[in-house]
Amino acid sequence: MKTLQLICLSGALVSCLNGCKQAGQEEHVPFNVIYILADDLGYGDVGCYGQKLIKTPHLDEMASQGMLFTQHYAGCTVSAPSRASLMTGLHTGHTLIRGNKGVKPEGQMPMPEGTYSLGKLFQSCGYATGVFGKWGLGFPGSSSEPGKMGFDEFYGYNCQGLAHSYYPDHLWHNQEKVVFPENVDNGRKTYSHDLIHRQALQFIKDHRSQPFFAMLTYTLPHAEINLPHDSIYQLYEDKFEEQPYDKPGSYYRSEKPHASFAAMVSRLDMYVGDILAELKQLGLDKNTIVFFTSDNGPHQEGGADPAFFNSSGPLRGIKRDLYEGGVRVPMIVWAPKLVKAGSSSDHVCAFWDMMPTFAELIGGTIPEKGDGISFLPTLLSKEGQKKHDYLYWEFHEQGGRQAIRKGDWKLIRQGISSPNGSWLELYNLKDDVHEDTNLIEKQENIAMELDKLMNQVRVQSEIFNFGK
Repeated sequence: MKTLQLICLSGALVSCLNGCKQAGQEEHVPFNVIYILADDLGYGDVGCYGQKLIKTPHLDEMASQGMLFTQHYAGCTVSAPSRASLMTGLHTGHTLIRGNKGVKPEGQMPMPEGTYSLGKLFQSCGYATGVFGKWGLGFPGSSSEPGKMGFDEFYGYNCQGLAHSYYPDHLWHNQEKVVFPENVDNGRKTYSHDLIHRQALQFIKDHRSQPFFAMLTYTLPHAEINLPHDSIYQLYEDKFEEQPYDKPGSYYRSEKPHASFAAMVSRLDMYVGDILAELKQLGLDKNTIVFFTSDNGPHQEGGADPAFFNSSGPLRGIKRDLYEGGVRVPMIVWAPKLVKAGSSSDHVCAFWDMMPTFAELIGGTIPEKGDGISFLPTLLSKEGQKKHDYLYWEFHEQGGRQAIRKGDWKLIRQGISSPNGSWLELYNLKDDVHEDTNLIEKQENIAMELDKLMNQVRVQSEIFNFGK
């Protein structure tokens, strides 16, 4: 498949700069777009999705004022391919980046030069663009560092491996390396995410008089389990009976893992509250749409305990699984003048739908079809929402896995590179959302149909080959 390309409608750049009439708007004021992407936040880690132990008042209020999605899916079950799917509008059977592949000394395998991205889409329609947090789709100086992928400003971690530390020795501001010598040798003085969050708020302030697209890719609550012991941490410090996590040679510095994880989620919630409050303070809440979601299911590294918090909610599996818990993620959309307050949707959608949804929202067009379908009609509570014939994922670690969903049926192929051969599992999500009952023997015809479709909907990759 050719690299996905998008262009704006003829004259859209000029009309957007002059305040074009966009989808769902009565006044000629373009919508700002903020996309908040959490890292390893599970479907059940947020109060409005059923979380009982962690306080998320701002996200819960965001849901009460906006739309909550119950069947939204990440691009993959780990970071880099999930973000590549989001950035390009292609599922992992078509993206170049289909797994986490590091590049020494810092960064990941880049997307090809000329790849069309969300940043380029918004830039071409006259938007100021910024990404704040984790990038993980290239390395410094590569063909796909943020500045070459359509983002005017970047502040954060270029490398997802280095993003495991919340007290790093450096971050990046565009192409400038911002060094924190006070964090070297297990120092714990400069907490990265407060800096990243301040930069994101400043970007919003700086561009309040023009349309902007801000991606806030916080790494919370990804491991490491480590954060300031401030008032947020103190909410949980003595709430759980637990032993400190003190693995020799680790980053974690004797943290109480349950208290720390809960505080990380609540800190993320606080950041979301700050963003919404800033929009209201600046008078931008009338023409800004905010998305909140996660890049994959919950993790269990570094003392994280998804079973304790019921982080997957009613779903089976966690990060690296292609069961629902690994790929189905929370998504809340907030826009007081666009999205109906207190609404929810069971529309089945995925990361690769963001490209066409954004294009329709801001007045763009897609001449070369990707894998996504705009769900703007759902956001506007209008008729005519098109649906996917199928959703597809592939994962190249732990023996290799594939999954496909068609309607309520989901087929998973496990152990693709196993010396004993792969095997299939078939589930009916309508009756069995936890994927407990494998119907592979009782529904052979459906399994054969989905198995055939699974082989048809991907192209071979020379870089990410199952079993190699």
